[in-house]
Amino acid sequence: MARTYFGTDGIRGTVGQAPITPDFVLRLAHAVGRVLRRTEKHPTVLIGKDTRISGYMLEAALESGFNSAGVDVVLLGPVPTPAVAYLTRAQRASLGVVISASHNPFADNGIKFFSAQGTKLPDAWELDVESALQEPPVWVAAAELGKSRRLDDAAGRYIEFCKSTIPNSLSLKGLKIVVDGAHGAAYHIAPAVFHELGAEVVKIGCNPDGLNINAGVGATHPEAMVEAVRQHQADYGVALDGDADRLQMVDRHGRLFNGDELLYLMTADRIARDEDVPGVVGTLMTNMAVEVALKARGVKFVRAKVGDRYVLEELERQGWILGGEGSGHLLVLDRHTTGDGLVSALQVLHACVGSGRTMAELLSEVTLFPQTLLNVRLQPGQDWKSSQRLHDETRAVEAELGDAGRVLIRASGTEPLLRVMVEARDAAQARSCAERLVAAVQAA
Repeated sequence: MARTYFGTDGIRGTVGQAPITPDFVLRLAHAVGRVLRRTEKHPTVLIGKDTRISGYMLEAALESGFNSAGVDVVLLGPVPTPAVAYLTRAQRASLGVVISASHNPFADNGIKFFSAQGTKLPDAWELDVESALQEPPVWVAAAELGKSRRLDDAAGRYIEFCKSTIPNSLSLKGLKIVVDGAHGAAYHIAPAVFHELGAEVVKIGCNPDGLNINAGVGATHPEAMVEAVRQHQADYGVALDGDADRLQMVDRHGRLFNGDELLYLMTADRIARDEDVPGVVGTLMTNMAVEVALKARGVKFVRAKVGDRYVLEELERQGWILGGEGSGHLLVLDRHTTGDGLVSALQVLHACVGSGRTMAELLSEVTLFPQTLLNVRLQPGQDWKSSQRLHDETRAVEAELGDAGRVLIRASGTEPLLRVMVEARDAAQARSCAERLVAAVQAA
């Protein structure tokens, strides 16, 4: 059975258009509640959200749907996605629910779920929910209806959790840090975490109004953080996205470090502390320079499909701890069960403060390869995979690049586009090779 509603990270779309409508979300919660009650008599779910104006409407719909199925609800208010994962586990809840569209603009929203262990749920569970959505609702008797309450100290509990992921001996005193909350779920949490660890905090992107989430700030618009670091002469900048599971960082010189670099930095720090790091998981898009540098240190590197869900699946398959994407979704599985921008930022700061070295110094062995990414619009029915010309040109480019570059050609999951990426030590060569491949696609 193919999934109708669930994508790679829950259900997402434009508010007011199917499926992100209050009637569907109520039915969704009711269906999820019925699935939960197959194995648990009176389940409890936690609901957190980001700062989008539509969160109020969708929260009310979820609450009603769960209550109608005999499920108790605990409302967390605006908290990061990874906070919901942590609190679901800490509160021994049956399920965690997040209302968020992550880095998307305010007009979008979505629903995603965490298991009782604070992990993403498997495809089989999502298929069970989709099957339940096809069945007529079965309202429980009045005496069995679920109840709702609010967890007033949800933010404070999560702040303490974040601080617990680094040694008690680590202090950020003497550091000035720009914290960009993307006007999102961490607006009241991220500044507190760094302040309570001793840093002087400069806040930007921490004044949500329901409409400004991710608007010109946050991990998807790091130029605001870069400018603030320079203006305030700060030591570091930390930018999160709307639900705070994504991270970008900048140093005092305004140099931006992406997820690929931060993943390598965390790995190298653990090796320097004599910890065993058998392997690291990246994605098809992870910069080749990171792979080369890790292998030089004797660390295995495996690529998963694009998406933190697939990185997590590969980490679990390999039994490894560290993985992530260039976009800033980083996984540190001995600190948290899911990607967490704040926890990842603290791991990076732990490495820098503990070693007395800057991010640039810790990354001196890694110079990212130039990447050229070109999009080619596909014609209806165009079978690019069977193109002999593209096949031949790809082999020629790969032979030219040798071990000093790579080619990635993949179809977009959302648009009729073919994404052609070439990576090489020389930027001009990467561009030239990518254009040759694009020409081969267009001639097919």
